[in-house]
Amino acid sequence: MTGDFLATSELDEPEATPHRATEVYEELRRAIVEGRIRPNERLVEADLAKRLRVSRTPIRESMLQLVSDGLVLSRRRGWVVREHSAREIQDIYEVRAALEGYAAGLAAERATDEMLKSIVAIHESYVAALGEASRGHLIEHNDEFHDSVIRAAGNKRLAEQIQRNSAFYFVHRIGGFLSDDEVRTSIEGHQELVDALVARDAPRAEAVARARVLEGLTKTLARIR
Repeated sequence: MTGDFLATSELDEPEATPHRATEVYEELRRAIVEGRIRPNERLVEADLAKRLRVSRTPIRESMLQLVSDGLVLSRRRGWVVREHSAREIQDIYEVRAALEGYAAGLAAERATDEMLKSIVAIHESYVAALGEASRGHLIEHNDEFHDSVIRAAGNKRLAEQIQRNSAFYFVHRIGGFLSDDEVRTSIEGHQELVDALVARDAPRAEAVARARVLEGLTKTLARIR
């Protein structure tokens, strides 16, 4: 297991923190999704407990939750970060396409004028940052854009399911692998979605959002083969 994956951890309070187990779970989950802990890396309970200054109980509880999330696998002698097969990745992206497409259609119907103005502003700031922002910053911009569209759908349960089906390393980091041309294509896709949302064209918004997710699937599979 890498020695510095928790170098940026925010878990600096004493072990007696009331919501410590939740904090431990969230930190480990972020480390996996952001790629600080990589697929097939072993997760040793004693090591994690020492680094996070907790007992092994919240570590074990977190591991069970991460197994449920599809991020970790149980092994006879411990735990390992799950590496997803190409077929599993395809399944995940297809679910995302259905959910995010539906959310975009709802957003076109339900978003307030203020929400639409916010979505447009986020998109424009993303475009303006292209020439000078780092890839990490562009990923944050991209996440902010899509989160704003999902919020505009006005369905918390749907948003939760989308978040659950997006919390994987290969989804989170795809933006870091894109070429400049692919980034420009992504921006064009965002503009198509913005145009559909502003026009209140729900079928078009849903179709565009679905297509963008499936394009991400193609790019992801191309990089793991």
